[in-house]
Amino acid sequence: MATGPSRRSRGAPARRPDLVLVITDQQRYDTIGALGFPHAATPTLDRLVREGTHFTRCYVTGASCVPARASLFTGVYPHTNGVLNNASTWRHTWVERLAAAGYRCVNMGKMHTQPMDAPAGFHERTIVENKDRSMAKRGREFVDAWDRALAAAGVEKPGLPTYRQLPDYAERLGAYEWPLLEALHADAFVGNSAVEAIAAHADDPAPLFLQVGFPGPHPPYDPPAAWLERYRDVALPFRPVLREDLDAQPPPLVQLREKHANGHHDATPHIVGAPRALRERQLAHYLANVSLIDREVGCIVDALQRAGRLDNAVVVFTSDHGDTLGDHGHSQKWTMYEEVVRVPLVVWSPLLPGRGRIDALVQSIDVAPALLELAGSEVPEWWETRSLLPALRGEPFAGRESVYCEQGRDVVFQFADFMSMLRTDRYKFVHFLGENFGQLFDLDDDPHEEHDRWNDPALRGVREALRGQWVDWRLASAYAARDWADAIR
Repeated sequence: MATGPSRRSRGAPARRPDLVLVITDQQRYDTIGALGFPHAATPTLDRLVREGTHFTRCYVTGASCVPARASLFTGVYPHTNGVLNNASTWRHTWVERLAAAGYRCVNMGKMHTQPMDAPAGFHERTIVENKDRSMAKRGREFVDAWDRALAAAGVEKPGLPTYRQLPDYAERLGAYEWPLLEALHADAFVGNSAVEAIAAHADDPAPLFLQVGFPGPHPPYDPPAAWLERYRDVALPFRPVLREDLDAQPPPLVQLREKHANGHHDATPHIVGAPRALRERQLAHYLANVSLIDREVGCIVDALQRAGRLDNAVVVFTSDHGDTLGDHGHSQKWTMYEEVVRVPLVVWSPLLPGRGRIDALVQSIDVAPALLELAGSEVPEWWETRSLLPALRGEPFAGRESVYCEQGRDVVFQFADFMSMLRTDRYKFVHFLGENFGQLFDLDDDPHEEHDRWNDPALRGVREALRGQWVDWRLASAYAARDWADAIR
C-alpha cells in the first residue's frame, strides 16, 4: 500500500518486536473460559488472558468474513474501501507497510483475500481457505495448501458432498466428527504450518510478522472425536428462541433465516428453534473445535519460545466475527446480533505493561495502528481507527463512544442492499437502506436482544437521535477517509 499522510509512531521499542496476529473464523465472544465462560475448555487462551490484556467489548466492522477482514487489514470501514460482501475484491493491506519497514511477513492459513492468492504484502503465504467450498461461486476451483495435503494423503476432502450422505444429515445442524487423521484437520494443519514457519525463521535477523488464520470454528463444525470428550458432561448454555423475537424481526432477517432453513450452506442444514438436544450437540462440536485451536495456539507460543522469540513478541488473538448457533432462530452470521458482531480480543506480550480487563467499546480495526506503532511504522492519517496501544501500555483508555458494523447484499444475504449497525453503551440501532423498518434494542433492559423496540413510541426519540448519530458518522467517515483512494493507487 502506498504511503500517504501519516502520524509518526511514538515510543516504539529499540528492538522491534515480532508480531503474531492469530485470527480464527466465526468465533463468538463467549468461547474462552477465563473471560467468564467456564463451559469452554481453553487453557492456552486462559493463560494469555490472565497474563495479558483482554477487551470485553470488541466489535467487528463487517458481519461476514471478507468485509470484516478487509476492514481490519486496511484500517477503514467497509463502506470506505467498498468491500461489502464475501465476493468483493481486495488485495492491498497494511502488511505492505510492515514489509517495507523491514519485517519478514508470513501468512499461514486463512486471509480470505479476493483473489485468494493475492500477495497482500506477505513474503510467504501458505493459503488455507474455507473448510467447505463446494457451493462457493468463487473458490470452488481454487486449490490451497490444505487441499494439496489431503490429495497427497490420498483421501477425499470432507464437506457437503460427503457429510450429506449421513442418514441424519438434516438434523446435524453442521455438527460432524472429523473422519480423517487429526493432523489433516484444517486447524491442526494450519497450526503445524505456523510452528514450522517459526522454526524456519528462528535465526532470521529481521523482525517477524506472522499472521495465522485458523479456518475454524467456522462450519462444518467437525472436530476430531477425541476433542468432543471434554464436552460430554459439560452443562452448555442454551437460550430458547422466543416467538416474540422471531415475529419482530425485519423482513430481510426473516428471509435470511428461511434461506438457511431451506439450504445447505457450509454443510450446515438449519432448523429454526431446533430442539435442545440438537443445539447442544452443535454447540459441543463448535466448542470442541475452539479447544483444538486453543491447543494449536499453545503450540505456536511454545514454538516462539524454542526459537528464542517469545520474550520479544506481541501475540494478538481475535476472530473475524461470531456465529449465532441458532440464537434468534438464525444460522451463522449476516446479522447484527451480539453473537455475530462481538468477538474475543486478547493481547499478550512481555513488552507491554498493560494487564487485565478493558471494558471500553473498541473495534477490531483498532488493533492495526497499535501493531504498526509497535513496529515503528507509520499510521496513515486517513485510517478510521483508534489505537489500542495506550491500553496495552497501562495508560488511561476511554475507547469509543460507539461502534459500527456493516453488511452489503451478497450470495447469502440477498434480502437488503445494505444493513448497518450503531451500538452505544446502552442501545443498538440497526438500519436497512431505503426501508422504514429496522431494529432497536435497549441493552440495559434486554442484553440478549430478544425484544425489538423499533416501533415503541417510548423510544422514538432515542431511535431518531441514533439515526442522526449514524448519519453524522457516515459524513465524518467520508471526510476522514477522503485520501483512501489516492493512497492505494
